[in-house]
Amino acid sequence: MNGTTYRVRFAALVVTAMFATPTLSHTEDGDGHDSEIDYSTAEEHDFGKASNPGVAVRTIEVEMTDQMRFTPSELVVSKGDSVRFVVKNAGEVLHEMVLGTREGLEEHAELMKRFPGMEHDEPNMAHVAAGQTAEMGWQFTRAGEFFYGCLVPGHFEAGMKGRIVVQ
Repeated sequence: MNGTTYRVRFAALVVTAMFATPTLSHTEDGDGHDSEIDYSTAEEHDFGKASNPGVAVRTIEVEMTDQMRFTPSELVVSKGDSVRFVVKNAGEVLHEMVLGTREGLEEHAELMKRFPGMEHDEPNMAHVAAGQTAEMGWQFTRAGEFFYGCLVPGHFEAGMKGRIVVQ
């Protein structure tokens, strides 16, 4: 998906959220995703595309804490690599790992402040309940600098973010 398409989808998400009822919420079941992903039709984003974690060439474990930090906070991967992220919430509150561009994550974090109960479930997101672990598969198809963050309101602003360098 190119940058324009991503912005159009993001704008549609904003409009949907503006008219959403306040009962919507982030996925809180701790398993990462609510729906099955058809990896054969995964959309291309500026930062890559969804990939089946079962065929990943590399597994990266990421821990999230209530100190609003990811460990590790910086990753280096090779262009073309399919990565299986194993995301563990070592805290006592809901956290999430959302992959994206810096601009995309910042925009999404602002949206989450305005609509904290907004429900969304995309392949580049792992919502993880306290004490639980989730998996997410991602293929990094372009070289560059990308990011991940927890977009639960207040967490991103408190420093819960990380950087991915794709070589």
